Amino acid sequence: MSNIELALSMLAILLVLMSLRIPIAIAMLCCGAAGYTIIAGWDTTLNYLATAPYSKFSTYDLSVVPLFLLMGELATRAGITSELFQTCNRWIGQFRGGLAMAAVSGCAAFGAICGSSLATASTMAQVALPEMKKHKYAGGLSAGSLAAGGTLGILIPPSMVLIIFAVLTEQNISKMFIAAFVPGFLAAAGYIIAIAIYVRIYPKSGPAGEKTTFIEKLKSTRDIWHITLIFIIVLGGIYAGFFTPTEAAAVGVFLTGILAVTHGKLNLDGLTTCLLRTAVSSAMIFMIILGADLFSVFIALTQLPSMGAELISNAAMSPYLILILMLLSYFILGCFMDSLAMILLTIPIYFPIMMTMDFGMSPEDTGIWFGIIALVVVEVGLITPPVGMNVFIINSFDKSLSLAQSFKGVIPFLISDFVRVILLVAFPPITLWLVHLLN
Repeated sequence: MSNIELALSMLAILLVLMSLRIPIAIAMLCCGAAGYTIIAGWDTTLNYLATAPYSKFSTYDLSVVPLFLLMGELATRAGITSELFQTCNRWIGQFRGGLAMAAVSGCAAFGAICGSSLATASTMAQVALPEMKKHKYAGGLSAGSLAAGGTLGILIPPSMVLIIFAVLTEQNISKMFIAAFVPGFLAAAGYIIAIAIYVRIYPKSGPAGEKTTFIEKLKSTRDIWHITLIFIIVLGGIYAGFFTPTEAAAVGVFLTGILAVTHGKLNLDGLTTCLLRTAVSSAMIFMIILGADLFSVFIALTQLPSMGAELISNAAMSPYLILILMLLSYFILGCFMDSLAMILLTIPIYFPIMMTMDFGMSPEDTGIWFGIIALVVVEVGLITPPVGMNVFIINSFDKSLSLAQSFKGVIPFLISDFVRVILLVAFPPITLWLVHLLN
């Protein structure tokens, strides 16, 4: 068996293991170790396993993971979703579809502190769904807006998937955060526009809410000044160069902890729970990174990425055509896999190929641009059938809503995502101009 055949065989085995619900960290570790052993032998594999974990986990960049996870746990514990939703509702709730727009805006704001798509969707659903049911919103629009809004947690910094991508591809985390800001804003704006168009076509699906005075709007904004301050200090500090991502995360943990205490939501037991959940999540992510690293080493040894790049070069295919084919594969994989699994499975193969192609940009810009586009496409998988984790989460909060209605409700947002992907692929400066401006 040639190395290429071995690589393809291990990829097939990996997919089978994942389909059998084997944890992705274990699946990648086993396939990577088996393939590495076949090529290099037991001694080399054991030497790798003896040294690689410490070498990988002792890097400064990875210290940001548990800190941002703890920040998200504390933000969830503080119960700020209700304040965010009510403030957004005061400003735009009087418009037709305003509650759904407020839910998307609230998801964007919470995602900027939490960094988790699933946590964003679940916490915002608990606040927004009852309000939308009370105002007789169509079930599909309610579920669709919250499921789509939840995906903003994976793109708007800080994002765990974004951090893992940066670590695996050795990209600068600060620059990845900066590059994700504009696409994240476009996502939120696109979802709001999708809601506005949908309620014009189906007026009864999202009736207008009560009008509020400008004074009421200002009062509601005053209620979230502390959340805004944390956002400005943490992300503004990174963008302005005052903090490294790790330092910003540490400051964010401190400020979010104070917020949870002042809200009366954090006692000793609550803090212990947050720390334990952070430790479990961090261990899971670190195990995933180790498995992905070993699998990437094995794939590199097989020369599969370089073989793919050579085939593409000989075929004289356009770099943009190759990129489009990769993105199409993400759309297909998104129907069956979660976002992190897609990133870990494809990046060892796709990223080296991308770095050999000429898009008229520097290698660093190409890596950042591809990372953001890949993340945007991957987030679509969170709302596409049949997996669509965000849709399942929202559906679990409303037993009266069928899964078919929920998936139907995300169609306008999928169209918005499709338009956004086209814009980001066609116009790389949308992603990169802020990076160039702040560096």
